[in-house]
Amino acid sequence: MRKPFLVVFSMLTTALPALAAEPHPFNVRDLVTLKRISDPQPSPKGDRIAFVLRSTDLAANKGRYDLWMVNADGGGLVQLTTDPASDDNPRWAPDGQSLFFLSSRSGSNQVWRLPVGAGGPGEPVQVTHLPLDVSNLTVSPDGSRLAFSLEVYVDCPTVACTRERLDAKAKEKASGQLYQGDVGFFRHWDAWSTGLRNHLFTLPSSGQGDPADLSRGMEADVPSRPFGGTEEFTFSADGRTVVFTARVAGREEPWSTNFDLYSAPADGSAAPRNLTSANLAWDTQPAFSPDGKTLAYLAMTRPGFEADRYHIRLRDLATGQERVIAEPWDRSPEGLVFSPDGRTLYTVATDVGQTPLFAIDVAGGKVTKLVAEGHARDPKVAGGRIVYGLDTLTSPVELFTVGRDGGRPTQITHVNQEALAGVGMGEPEHFSFQGANGDTVWGWIVKPVGFQPGKRYPLAFLIHGGPQGSFSNEFHYRWNPQTYAGAGYAVVEIDFHGSTGYGQAFTDAIRKDWGGKPLVDLQKGLEAALKRSPWIDGGRACALGASYGGFMIDWIQGNWPDRFQCLVAHDGTFDQRMMYYSTEELWFPEWEMGGPYWQSATEYEKFNPVNAVDRWKTPMLVVHSGLDYRIPVTQGIAAFNTLQRKGIPSQFLYFPDENHWVLKPANSILWHDTVLAWLDRWLKPAIK
Repeated sequence: MRKPFLVVFSMLTTALPALAAEPHPFNVRDLVTLKRISDPQPSPKGDRIAFVLRSTDLAANKGRYDLWMVNADGGGLVQLTTDPASDDNPRWAPDGQSLFFLSSRSGSNQVWRLPVGAGGPGEPVQVTHLPLDVSNLTVSPDGSRLAFSLEVYVDCPTVACTRERLDAKAKEKASGQLYQGDVGFFRHWDAWSTGLRNHLFTLPSSGQGDPADLSRGMEADVPSRPFGGTEEFTFSADGRTVVFTARVAGREEPWSTNFDLYSAPADGSAAPRNLTSANLAWDTQPAFSPDGKTLAYLAMTRPGFEADRYHIRLRDLATGQERVIAEPWDRSPEGLVFSPDGRTLYTVATDVGQTPLFAIDVAGGKVTKLVAEGHARDPKVAGGRIVYGLDTLTSPVELFTVGRDGGRPTQITHVNQEALAGVGMGEPEHFSFQGANGDTVWGWIVKPVGFQPGKRYPLAFLIHGGPQGSFSNEFHYRWNPQTYAGAGYAVVEIDFHGSTGYGQAFTDAIRKDWGGKPLVDLQKGLEAALKRSPWIDGGRACALGASYGGFMIDWIQGNWPDRFQCLVAHDGTFDQRMMYYSTEELWFPEWEMGGPYWQSATEYEKFNPVNAVDRWKTPMLVVHSGLDYRIPVTQGIAAFNTLQRKGIPSQFLYFPDENHWVLKPANSILWHDTVLAWLDRWLKPAIK
């Protein structure tokens, strides 16, 4: 086994060797090759920060992951792992002298332990030798146990039983899969069910013994699929208890958002106990106070609504009594982290086009903004400071620290500084206008790279998905306005009614009104942007959107048909009726439209793009993927068939190996090249 080498750099600008970019406007090749920081983990003393760094292997057409570490003051950057296999999910041992992490270097994903003392990283040692892949690693506060997830058959009494069944199934020649009518999702996001469930296990940190299934017998995924992770479970302060979130499956799983918190002994000696059965909405992201007396967690109040506001609840573990804090603060937090004295909670939340870092007083609920601008993410306590990731419209994620009471933030990593040296980006401007119902609506304008006063520029008008989402001040790896600005386009983005970060009433306003107020906001927002920025050529404009944004493109085709010179619809809804009957998470359309299709057909048909195809006439690029089970590919096929039958100039870009998102580097490059070529064709006369 190759021993990882120690690399220490005195200057962060030379810490990650890369060819300095020749001066040029930002483009998709810059986008896919930038290094991506995630999962910052402060050491117990808070003096060192371990983190994951993703780099892109274009030849292999995938990302690879390594562990790195930096001092909390920004010095002493060290690469900890260099194995060709991906290493991620670092977690400190309590003594601060070693890191547990996950790696596939043995042929399957297992837990490893890496010494990281004063002499630098040592030889990693494999801790677990389980017959199944390990995911979502966490270490108990006392270091005695590991918690992680494994995919198992619920009725299997042992991990070995699952392995034996999988091996036997692999030998079968028949490929058919029979799905029972009472097991919940038979396909979800981008995968068909194989009968396996994520279950939460613990094991002594030595790796010895049999893992204990804390969720045994539960027809549930812990953590949840497809995006749940370690934020959905936690050890108590003394390490004796684990609290996790789960939705017990069954026939109702596709239309239920009833996640509950469960408590179980960390050694698996007793069955889990439901702590939040009284709430039929979403309960998640538990966090214990340092003294172990209080459990904080996030809770929604409306069943069936995935974009409801999260409220912060505190449970006294001795009495079981609960209280809600910061209730007047009309924002939806993401994650909770206690201060060492238990008096403060740290969190982030979308807020008027930004995602600030907030401190919340546990006693009185006062909310203080510690970091105001950009997209703060994944805050952790590091001694007397908070470490967090931060990105903006002009910068990918880097690690920063800020005092626990605020103050001036300090940037401690610069992993893309050399790669972006000389790369031009467009200047963003945040603006507001009067939208539907006279409400204040916000948006962004991004100038083209190399902007010259007096010159007029064509427009890329981007429409976000969700619809409960936001075009915030962040560096996006799929819908990044800089890829259009770098190609010479002005960019306008509008946070229409339904967007997040403007209060729950604004988010709720889109329900049963998908093509109403949001369309008015887009129309008024474009008008306001053109008035504000006369250098934008409104006569050369293309509208682009994905998911709900793709629906809106299809809706614009028939309901704003004379405005744009071209359109791009990615994974958009074409027919609301068949969308309901073929999607997987039924709670989503049922909340948005007021019930199942057969009960609320009028609401589905009110804003159904298929009903206005007689007015379609704008040239349109349709993009869809074969593994998209959220909005199945037949929706894109139907839109393209309509365009072809009507003789409207159109193209169909199909990805058989992508889901609702385009993730593979080569596919991302193809996507951007195709989309920009489509815009050039219709908006740049010399090319047309």
